[in-house]
Amino acid sequence: MRLYTFWGSSCGWRVRLALALKGIPYEYQAVGFANGRLDDEFSKINPLGMVPALETEEDGLLIDSVAIVEYLEEKYPEKPLLPKNVKQRATIRQIVNLVASNIQPLQSGGRVMNMIKEKLGDEERLKWAQHWVVIGFNALEEIVKKTSGKYCFGDTLTLADVFVIPQIGNAERYKVDMTPYPTLRRLKEELHKLEEVRQSVPRLQPDFPTE
Repeated sequence: MRLYTFWGSSCGWRVRLALALKGIPYEYQAVGFANGRLDDEFSKINPLGMVPALETEEDGLLIDSVAIVEYLEEKYPEKPLLPKNVKQRATIRQIVNLVASNIQPLQSGGRVMNMIKEKLGDEERLKWAQHWVVIGFNALEEIVKKTSGKYCFGDTLTLADVFVIPQIGNAERYKVDMTPYPTLRRLKEELHKLEEVRQSVPRLQPDFPTE
């Protein structure tokens, strides 16, 4: 199993965290990234030209982090990241989709942010990212305040944690004030006690820049 990603992708972070929590071995295949663009050669693997992509022996190539983690959950059910209860699964997926559909795409370091930088400059790019993270986190804080125990959903690790941790990383990257989000701050502290989470952070990835 080979994961195509690069250190700065929060979507790739989700997948490698899910793989780690499930104990699934894989090969990390770094995709070159420069000047706000992924290596053009990668488009031969994924025509969309976006990471992550997961190459599997049995099922071929998969793209999109949500689809990939759902695949991993169904293919490798031994360490589940979704409960069996239908209502609980739906609640966790609400958190997943809040991050994946309503926060991250609007502050992503990819196409949207590159266009804003080109047209308006770095300062407006930062303000844009902060604006959408704050709107999303205002909602996310209220949700996890009700659902969380030790982790995002009770005391069991789920896909909610897999998506929330990288998004908190994005917020810190864009210098979002986390003071208004005590539940999210507590969850980050608790989750970072886990070796799988600590090893998944961007600065520990093999392609993280050394200079």
